[in-house]
Amino acid sequence: MSDKDFKELILQGIPDSLPPKPVYETSVNHAPGRKDILSGEEKKLAIRNALRYFPKKFHKELAAEFLIELETYGRIYMYRFKPDYRIYARPISQYPCKSIHAAAIMHMLSNNLDDTVAQHPQELITYGGNGAVFQNWAQYLLTLKYLAIMDDSQTLVLYSGHPMGLFPSHKDAPRVVVTNGMVIPNYSKSDDYEKFNALGVSQYGQMTAGSFMYIGPQGIVHGTTITVLNAGRRKSGPDMKNLSGKIFVTSGLGGMSGAQPKATVIAGGICVIAEVNPKALKTRHEQGWVDEVYSDLNTLMNRMKEAQEKKEAVSLAYLGNVVDLWEKLAEDDCFVDLGSDQTSLHNPFAGGYYPASLSFEESNRMMREDPERFREKVFESLKRQVLAINKLSEKGMYFWDYGNAFLLEAGRAGADVFAKGKGKGNGMDEEFRYPSYVQDIMGPLFFDYGFGPFRWVCTSGDPKDLETTDGIALKVLETIAKKAPPEIIMQMQDNIHWIREAGKNKLVVGSQARILYADCEGRMKIAEAFNLAIRLGIISAPVVLGRDHHDVSGTDSPYRETSNIYDGSRFTADMAIQNVIGDAFRGAGWVSIHNGGGVGWGEVINGGFGMILDGTEEAEMMLHWDVNNGISRRSWARNEAAMFAIKREMERTPGLVVTLANIVDDGVIDGVFD
Repeated sequence: MSDKDFKELILQGIPDSLPPKPVYETSVNHAPGRKDILSGEEKKLAIRNALRYFPKKFHKELAAEFLIELETYGRIYMYRFKPDYRIYARPISQYPCKSIHAAAIMHMLSNNLDDTVAQHPQELITYGGNGAVFQNWAQYLLTLKYLAIMDDSQTLVLYSGHPMGLFPSHKDAPRVVVTNGMVIPNYSKSDDYEKFNALGVSQYGQMTAGSFMYIGPQGIVHGTTITVLNAGRRKSGPDMKNLSGKIFVTSGLGGMSGAQPKATVIAGGICVIAEVNPKALKTRHEQGWVDEVYSDLNTLMNRMKEAQEKKEAVSLAYLGNVVDLWEKLAEDDCFVDLGSDQTSLHNPFAGGYYPASLSFEESNRMMREDPERFREKVFESLKRQVLAINKLSEKGMYFWDYGNAFLLEAGRAGADVFAKGKGKGNGMDEEFRYPSYVQDIMGPLFFDYGFGPFRWVCTSGDPKDLETTDGIALKVLETIAKKAPPEIIMQMQDNIHWIREAGKNKLVVGSQARILYADCEGRMKIAEAFNLAIRLGIISAPVVLGRDHHDVSGTDSPYRETSNIYDGSRFTADMAIQNVIGDAFRGAGWVSIHNGGGVGWGEVINGGFGMILDGTEEAEMMLHWDVNNGISRRSWARNEAAMFAIKREMERTPGLVVTLANIVDDGVIDGVFD
């Protein structure tokens, strides 16, 4: 397709004549059928809602077609309107636009729906089983059209994927404001989500799916590398340089979990990872994110022991259920150093977790046809999985919850995951026998100091631009490290090593993007250096800055990002809401706020931003707020590292005045109650 034809199709929006009836593509990974949750009257409402996008002349034919989709898949995706052109992160110059910032957003949005990037591209789902960019293809078509025709005096408003319209604003306002899943709190249970999504009125945007900031498994691979590396250091001491000879057992080769094998190899260790979906495993193997594939557990065990003896850095994938893998390891009395889980347990009953004793195909049928029985199977499987994990942990394995609601759902299943006398299964005061990775690693070592998953995307699509940005970022970090305080020297050294080796590790899937765990000073100075390079023509096109919502300030999630907040406020969401508001009026190109992400609908509020560097504007004010909002909250919670970091920032930044916590002696409190 020519560039001219592509631009014309974007500007067309919803076509004037009906496209041919869709052919269900079997070569791509499809979302499983969803629960049949709507009543007869509600199904009529869902179809009525879907037909709002189309002129009356199409209604009769589409109504019958949408009913078939709804009854077959549990959703109306409008497959007929998926465009024929390939969706991917095209060079920014190929998008029709009046605003270069809007074109950058089209570049980012398209990457989220690339067949080589997205988990279920036909259903507009990027990762996590239900992390959606849009609810249907009409929303995609309209949104692209609006982005193409808008100028810098307008803002596009998206309600859970629905383009509400273009509204007059001003050039310094965000070009797009996104909300996903923002329901009244009492209507935030999992079945509420299923119903609202089936009706076409709300969606689960995960984190970077519905905010157009997904960069493939690379988006989490740096965080995963420093997590597994520092998990190893917890066992072997802080001076450990790599994971040589150490075994890390986990599961999941989907959108985010697919980073685990690559990260472990980068850290020098052995990753043994299970994946039940053959298409997902095949994709990650072909992309080079996993080295070897096995379907026989005995063969896998022998290969694992050989790799351990030779201290190889290698990833070994098992095509099968992770519960069978854990039970085999326990049965054979294997010693495992590190363990975790990254199945999508935020969505346990609709494709996020596949129970042992059922095949992949049997699970997909049962979750739709007999959801209550499927729920029982999931709970049975979780109890088996935890039993095997506990046996290996008693022999010295360090296990952690990876923020996917594993411990939360296992506790609800009745599995033995609670500390003695602390488990209720659904209360606010429960304590698990295993930590979350934020409690032990990411929180105290990174988030509290302001380090988080900063990222950038070169909208030219040119690998040479990405290589240039890597070099610029490396020089910035090396300069900062010379004067860094001892509290963050280890983090700086790890980050410098990461960015120096990033190109060699072949991390790019989709857009020309990079992830780097930088602190506030690093982000600001890297942004300033990029902007200058764009102005001077050293970088050929605008660069988009962003981050995962999984960051210092962006997410309030009591079982993940804010699990190391101990002042009782971890179930509040002021930080994430303040963050998105503050980003919006400090220069963000677009902002988003979501219900759900990581640990599930109703369990978290998270937000993000995108900022477009085009050589003309500085980004420092927004980036400063985006990090220090979270450090301030963590400092007020009396987190020692955050208290150090915010005091240092106040010395560095005129005009920053943060309320500091006074530390009370335990004896004073205890004395009052004696």
